[in-house]
Amino acid sequence: MNPGSRAEHIRAAVRAGYGSLAAGNSGSCCGPSSCCGGSGGDAQMLARALGYQDTDLAALPEGANLGLSCGNPAALAALRPGETVLDLGCGGGFDVFIAGRRVGPTGRAIGVDMTPEMISRARRNLEAYRRQTGLNNVEFRLGEIEHLPVADGSVDVIISNCVINLSPDKPQVWREMMRVLRSGGRVAVTDLALLKPLPDPVRHSVEALIGCVAGAELVEDTRRWIESAGFTGITLNSRPEHVAAMFDASDPVFRRLKDLFPDDASPQSWITSLEVTAVKP
Repeated sequence: MNPGSRAEHIRAAVRAGYGSLAAGNSGSCCGPSSCCGGSGGDAQMLARALGYQDTDLAALPEGANLGLSCGNPAALAALRPGETVLDLGCGGGFDVFIAGRRVGPTGRAIGVDMTPEMISRARRNLEAYRRQTGLNNVEFRLGEIEHLPVADGSVDVIISNCVINLSPDKPQVWREMMRVLRSGGRVAVTDLALLKPLPDPVRHSVEALIGCVAGAELVEDTRRWIESAGFTGITLNSRPEHVAAMFDASDPVFRRLKDLFPDDASPQSWITSLEVTAVKP
């Protein structure tokens, strides 16, 4: 398969899987289960394990938390009132709604996702968010993170939560982030990365792709792409305990993935949740 066809195959698989999850289907992308998303209670438990505060979770519109996180980028970004923040791969709006509260009435929070069903789900929650907060500072746009529907130099902060690993062209994602950030703008990303190459049964598993594992790349490759895009002040912080929380959750996709790893080793021997921060000069 040529690179262009492979990239489109990956996008189609991810779009179909997460579209089904957004629509609330219990079976689809990964066989008889959801796309690494948890049920309501499981999603809340995972979010708490990743450092989200109960006050933030309680204030979310119903259904915004789909259990798709591997970290807490909004907290990592230390968002400030008045900032414009962009979330890459926003899903149902989980981190966008949290960011909107933090940047306040003079700020703006924008979510981008390539799955129409996810954007529709996020937009349905806008009215509940406005009623709860009195804020009208959140919007959602359909688009690919490799080709962001965002103007040059128009955002202060970019966040993303367990999404870039799904892209078939990760260096291009980092170049796009550089393009849309203002000078001095910053990035706060949480994503899955590899400490060493995955075992073949995991690497070739469709469940692993949709479950944000097979698309992950080595930590050193991630640093190289960020540097090549022109970012400075780069920090990469490994959080294997976040991976443990994901695999310990009751989501059936991760339970089946865990069975593909050797019996004498944990997934954390290969995979970590990586906290990435960087700055546009």
